[in-house]
Amino acid sequence: MITGITGQDGAYLAQHLLERGYRVVGAFRRASTVATTRLDSLGITDEIEMVPFDLTDHGNMRRVIDAVEPDEIYNLAAQSFVGVSFEQPVTTGEITGVGVVRLLEAIREANPEIRFYQASTSEMFGKAPAPQNEETLFHPRSPYAVSKLYAHWSTVNYREAYGMHASSGILFNHESPLRGAEFVTRKITLAAARIKHGLQDELKLGNLDARRDWGYAREYVEAMRLMLQQPEPGDYVIATGETHSVREFVEAAFEAAELDWEQHVVTDPAFLRPAEVDLLLGDITKAKKKLGWEPKTTFKDLVALMVEADLKRAAFEARHGRESAEIR
Repeated sequence: MITGITGQDGAYLAQHLLERGYRVVGAFRRASTVATTRLDSLGITDEIEMVPFDLTDHGNMRRVIDAVEPDEIYNLAAQSFVGVSFEQPVTTGEITGVGVVRLLEAIREANPEIRFYQASTSEMFGKAPAPQNEETLFHPRSPYAVSKLYAHWSTVNYREAYGMHASSGILFNHESPLRGAEFVTRKITLAAARIKHGLQDELKLGNLDARRDWGYAREYVEAMRLMLQQPEPGDYVIATGETHSVREFVEAAFEAAELDWEQHVVTDPAFLRPAEVDLLLGDITKAKKKLGWEPKTTFKDLVALMVEADLKRAAFEARHGRESAEIR
């Protein structure tokens, strides 16, 4: 069972598990419609059993777990946008933090033998010195990161207190053409593509000097599955071991679109965070040794494949006057 299955990671993870013969149940937050665009793009929607699931409702979670009887639960659901967490800190804490404890408790009550994956984040490191690994002290710098840290330590606590196979993947930034347009990387690649096709003139960004460790989401979900196949649970940093600035991402994206970024990109204080994370750089020694996992896609190749997908989308929009539903 995958919570947050309609997001970037949920879609890629579902595809990865289906390819390995899993029965996949997708848990989604009930709304008037289910946003299956990413699943549709990968052509896997019809292969997934979808169930309404609410991280604020313990009773609902317990009933779903009893009905589905999963062997593994991957919790990818969260209010996951850092900027929004400053505007909605309580909601972020309720869903991204406390919601995980509700889920862990529902698993403990229903069947503590279920293997559990918690999507932790490099944002928990915040101001911690780089490179960051599983032993680095956390210093979160946003309500989102604080909420994720609460969920992370709760996962550790349930592992130690109840002997549950509960693991956390401390994933550094991971991107793809399925990334939401509100995230800075996709905002950049989509803008470059739209500028190339005459659909917009400029791109407004905040701090161009912030540095991140960026990898390919499709590869990162493989590490999630590997964690739950280990004899013993644990926490793993998943990253590339390289760091690049937002400015470097901009340069690579506009180069891929054959544009001069300096003619189109402007900085806007409105996009600056109240507390910035300056540098994230992951050390994946443990993941390499214990999981046999390491990244394959380079930074420039990642940016290029995102731009390529967005150029196709922008070309469709230029021709038809509307956005394409295809985001692969």
